[in-house]
Amino acid sequence: MIHPEKMTATIDGDFVLFLIGMRFNQPWKVHHWLPVVRSMGRMLRELENQPDLGLLHQDIWFSRTIMQVQYWRSVDHLLAYSKNRDAVHLPAWQAYHQKLKACGSVGIWHETYAIRAGAYENVYVNMPAFGMGQAGNLGPATGRRASAAGRLGH
Repeated sequence: MIHPEKMTATIDGDFVLFLIGMRFNQPWKVHHWLPVVRSMGRMLRELENQPDLGLLHQDIWFSRTIMQVQYWRSVDHLLAYSKNRDAVHLPAWQAYHQKLKACGSVGIWHETYAIRAGAYENVYVNMPAFGMGQAGNLGPATGRRASAAGRLGH
C-alpha cells in the first residue's frame, strides 16, 4: 500500500543497522560466488524463520555488489548470531575464509551501526512501508515529527 502522506518510522529502544554484502570481483567464476549467494539465502531463511534471533527486517539489492540493509534488535543479538556454531553463518564464514579469501574472486563486506533510541530520523512520501518503516512502527509525520529537526529532537 502506497502512503501518499508524509510518514516517519520509529523503533522502540536502541537497535542496530547492519549493512552487509558481497561483490563479484570475477563474475565469470560462478563456481566461487554461487556457494556464497546460496549461503546468504540460507542465513536469511534461518533469520526470518526464527525471529527470536533478533533480525527485525531486511531488504536486499542486486548488482555487481549485493547489498543487504538489516535492522537488528540489538548488538548482542547480532553478535550472538555471528558466533552461533549451530546457525548457518559461522560455518559459511569459515568456508569462505578457507576456500575463497585468498583467490579474490568474491569480496565480502559489512558495516555495523549501533543506534541509540531517538538518534535517527527518516521520512517517506508516496512510499509503501519501507526500511525502518517495516522494521519498526510507521506513522504520520505530524507535530514535532513533521520536520527532520523535530524527529531528531533539535
